[in-house]
Amino acid sequence: MSDLVEMTVDSIRVHMPTGQHVVILKEKSAERYLPIWIGINEANAIALKITGITPERPITHDLLANVLSAVDVVVDRIVVTSLNNEVFYARIMASVDGRSLEIDSRPSDAIAVAVRLGAGIFVAGEVLEKAGVLPEAEREGEGGETDAESEERLAKIRDWVNELNLPDLGTGSSGS
Repeated sequence: MSDLVEMTVDSIRVHMPTGQHVVILKEKSAERYLPIWIGINEANAIALKITGITPERPITHDLLANVLSAVDVVVDRIVVTSLNNEVFYARIMASVDGRSLEIDSRPSDAIAVAVRLGAGIFVAGEVLEKAGVLPEAEREGEGGETDAESEERLAKIRDWVNELNLPDLGTGSSGS
């Protein structure tokens, strides 16, 4: 697998025109972000855990985490491994009885499991290169894109961010 970059869950957002949910991962050691579109159930599962809300009964991701723990499977980390045709792919990296396991997963489910079990969240470097977002100030002076391409990409990102409407989940300042 290519170089891996450790991430944290920055926030869950809602894209207002479509009502679709997005999990925003943030690079642990830098100011680079990775937005991943996810379903409402997965968004709720991640949001519940990172905000410290415990549902009365276990939801599906709690059940999965409980089953893994009950059979002594240790989830070491999850990895967003690739991006093909605008679809992200992930693997849950675990071990049991000295055996290593790589379990295919949607990134949203893998993240929901990782936040429950305290597992690391990683993204393949090539995925971050393709889909990662840098704040505008850090992009200035970088090579690769022409100024026009860079401005067009930033304009799209700005429009996209401005359409999101859900407060940060306890990780930063939130609007009303």
